[in-house]
Amino acid sequence: MAGLIPDSFIEELLGRVDIVEVIERRVPLRKAGREYHARCPFHDEKSPSFTVSPQKQFYHCFGCGAHGSAIGFLMNYEGLEFVDAVEELARMAGLQVPREAGSAPRPSSDLLDVLAAAAAWYQEQLGRSQEAMTYLQRRGLSTEVTAHFGIGYAPPGWDGLIRQLGTDERQIDRLQRAGMLSQGKNGTYDKFRHRIMFPIHDRRGRIIAFGGRALGDDGPKYLNSPETELFHKGRELYGLHQARKSQPQLERILVVEGYMDVVALAQFGFHNCVATLGTATTGEHAELLFRATDEVVYCFDGDRAGRQAAWRALEATLPRLRDGRQARFLFLPEGDDPDSMVRRQGAAAFAELLTQAQPLSAYFYAHLSEAVDMNSIDGRARLVGLAKPYLDQLPAGVFRDMMVERLETLARHRLEEAPRRRHSAVRPAARPAAGGAPTLQRTAMRLALAHVVQSPSLAVSVRAMEAFAGCDLPGFEIWRELVDFCAKSPNMTTAQLLELWRDHPAQAHLQKLATWQLPEDSDRAAQEFRDAVTGLELQWIKQRISRMEAMYADLRPEDRQKLLALQHRAQELIGELQGGDRAR
Repeated sequence: MAGLIPDSFIEELLGRVDIVEVIERRVPLRKAGREYHARCPFHDEKSPSFTVSPQKQFYHCFGCGAHGSAIGFLMNYEGLEFVDAVEELARMAGLQVPREAGSAPRPSSDLLDVLAAAAAWYQEQLGRSQEAMTYLQRRGLSTEVTAHFGIGYAPPGWDGLIRQLGTDERQIDRLQRAGMLSQGKNGTYDKFRHRIMFPIHDRRGRIIAFGGRALGDDGPKYLNSPETELFHKGRELYGLHQARKSQPQLERILVVEGYMDVVALAQFGFHNCVATLGTATTGEHAELLFRATDEVVYCFDGDRAGRQAAWRALEATLPRLRDGRQARFLFLPEGDDPDSMVRRQGAAAFAELLTQAQPLSAYFYAHLSEAVDMNSIDGRARLVGLAKPYLDQLPAGVFRDMMVERLETLARHRLEEAPRRRHSAVRPAARPAAGGAPTLQRTAMRLALAHVVQSPSLAVSVRAMEAFAGCDLPGFEIWRELVDFCAKSPNMTTAQLLELWRDHPAQAHLQKLATWQLPEDSDRAAQEFRDAVTGLELQWIKQRISRMEAMYADLRPEDRQKLLALQHRAQELIGELQGGDRAR
C-alpha cells in the first residue's frame, strides 16, 4: 500500500528505527512512565501535551491532534514527501531503499554530488572576483547571509565549470543531466556564465538546481536551471529549506518573487521568506507552504503583472484552505519590491506593512466585484456566477460556509441550500473534546479496532469469524480485514501497521483510534478487548434475532429452532459481559 516502495521494506524500516531517537534529535523529550513527553513542535503551548510511545512507535499531541509514525513525523517536521522521508530514515538505519519492478528510478546520487561540487566551486570563485563581491556589498548583503544561502559566482568564459568538473565523458554526461551545460553549434559549454549563483535546495537540504543573476548585459537578467531528474520548478520553493531550518514550526511564510528578495529580507531578520522559481504559484507550491505553516502571505508588486500573479496564487491556494489555514495578500507600490522597500524603510516598517496584508476572502470578492456592476441585479447575478466555481473548490468547513454567506450578502440573494451545503457533514458533529477536536463515541466496534491497532498481536486471539457470516454491521469489513492482516504479522507495531495501510480508505480513522487512551494494565486491557469483541457478536446476533422475529409467522420450523439457538447464544454473551464487569 505504500506505492513503489515494497510494503515489506516499510515494515522492516520501521522495525529498525526508534521513533524516540528520531524525534529526540529534533525535539527535547522527557521520560514519563512508559512514554516520553514534550512541548509540541507543531503548535505553541506552555504545558507538554506531545507524547511519544516506544511500544507503539507512534507520536500524538493531545493539544493539536498531530500524530503518526517516524515517517509521518519527518514529513510534518521537515516538510518531506513520503518517499523522501523513507529515504532519510533508511539512511539513518543504514538501509538501501528497494524499488518494485516497473517503478521509475530515483535520480542518481551522482547528480547530487556533481551539483554540490559545482556549488563549492562557485563559492570559491566568488572570493576571487572583486566585481561579484562589490555587487553583493552594493546590494547590502553581509558575508554571513551570503554564506548562509551558499551564494557563489560563475565567472565569464565558456568552459570554466567543464574544465573544473568535466574530467571525463561520464562527468560531462552528469553535468548535462544536472542541467549545468548547454549545447551550441560549436559544442558543449557552461550554462551559467558571469552570474551571481543561488543554489536551490530540496526539502532535505540537497542542492538540486541553481538560479543565476547576470552581472552584465549578456543574456536574460535571471536564469534558472532547466527541468531535470532532480528539479521540477513547479514543486520547489527557493529558501524553504533555510526557512524551516531557522524555525521548525513557522508562524507564517512570506512568498516573494525573487531570490534577492528572500536573501535581502533574511539580512533584515525575516527568515520566513520563500520565492517561486520563475513560474506561477502552483497547487503543489501551496501544499508545500501549508505543510510548513498555517498562514501564508503572498507579496507581489502592485502592477498588472503582480496582480495577475496574485490571482493565480489565489486559484492554487483555494482548494487547500482547510479550516485553520489562512492566506493573505500584500501589494507593494509600483516600482517597489521587498528588497528595495526593506532597505529604504527598515525592518520595523516592513513588519508593520505585513500586518496590513489583505485576507484572501477580502481580496477574492474585491477582485471579482471590480468586473461587475454591483448596483444592478444583473451585475450581482454575474458575481454569483463568477464566484461559485471557485467556492465549490473550497474544502468543507466553516470557512467555506462563511465565504458562501458573504457571497449571499454581496448578491443580496439567498443561494440554494443544496449547493451550499453539499460538502458539509450530514450528521451533527460529535461534542468537541477539551482540545477542540470532536470525539468519537466508544462503541464496541471502535474499541475492538482501537485495541488491535494499538496491539496488533491481539488479532491472533480473535475467535473464528464463522459467527459473523453475512454480517453487515457498520465497520465490520474493516474489522475483518484488519484482524486478518494483523494475524499474519502479529509482532508489528502500531506505526508499521498504519504505514502499511497508508493508502487504505480507513487509515485516517484508524489513526484516530491509535490515539485513544486505553487501560495501561495489561489484564484490564485484555478484558476490555474481549468484551468489545463479545459485544460485536452480541450486536450481530441481536440484529439477526430482530429480523427473524419481524417475520416470525412466516418462519419454517427449522428457522424457529435457529431463532431459539440465537436467543440462547445472546444470553450466553450477556452473561460473559456481566462476568467481565464483575472481574473489573
